[in-house]
Amino acid sequence: MSDDHEAFLRALEELDRALDDSLEMATRMKQRIKQIRAGQLAGRPLREIIPGEEAPLLVQLLTANTNLLHSYGTRVRRTEARALHGEGMTMDEIAKLFGVTRQRVSALLRERPGES
Repeated sequence: MSDDHEAFLRALEELDRALDDSLEMATRMKQRIKQIRAGQLAGRPLREIIPGEEAPLLVQLLTANTNLLHSYGTRVRRTEARALHGEGMTMDEIAKLFGVTRQRVSALLRERPGES
């Protein structure tokens, strides 16, 4: 197995673990939404409900979840593009498959871990 394939498989494993974290954050966000709605239905103002939330706040969980998925998604895209390119797919074929431009695929192939 090539280094590109191994990197892609590692990225998938890391994404799988990150998705578990994401699901846990999504569950917490859904609970917060219920709490906010209940407070609103009880006639409480948001300026009272939101500061009373347990930390991290809903907006903080949303940001953390978005950043988590973006980070791991970038790794998967980059390593998958490299593995496919290593198997002979052209940048145009990968671009069509991913739904991005050829220039974006070129950038993915040039990026090193830690970049994005």
